[in-house]
Amino acid sequence: MSTRSLLGIVIVLFGLFLFSTQRNMMDPGHIIGIFWPSMFVLPLGLLFHWMYFYALERKGSGLLIPGGILVVTALVCQISMLFDVWQYMWPGFPLAVAFGLFEFYWFSGRNKWLLVPVFINASVSIIFFTVFTLGSLLSFSFMGQSTAAIVLIVIGLLVVFRGKRQV
Repeated sequence: MSTRSLLGIVIVLFGLFLFSTQRNMMDPGHIIGIFWPSMFVLPLGLLFHWMYFYALERKGSGLLIPGGILVVTALVCQISMLFDVWQYMWPGFPLAVAFGLFEFYWFSGRNKWLLVPVFINASVSIIFFTVFTLGSLLSFSFMGQSTAAIVLIVIGLLVVFRGKRQV
């Protein structure tokens, strides 16, 4: 993708964000307050990746650990800032550590013992994402009784039709 295309996509996304918001977006403090992960954290993570892949010609694979952690952390924080979903996105932080360590495992000597903390962090993250997301969907205060009813109907249909298969 060319730099011009990337710049065009960024401008269009920023325009859509300006159009969709009801607040005064011309305040620089407000813009920085919303886009700080993309402005400060993500470029640093991408810099670490650039240093490993291009500047150091695949030497210094230890740069991938903080690089991966910062990239995933920036994505988690940016999504949380844009949609105000911190209560659901916080399990992304252990996932960021798992991602950084997995990148190090993948691009370095592939020490199999690195997969232990990767598995633990990824498992904790997935479990908490699942528990908090399903918990909020099933609670009657989040979307109402209809959400719980739909979820129960789908689960019931899956149980009924799953039992009909011949093995």
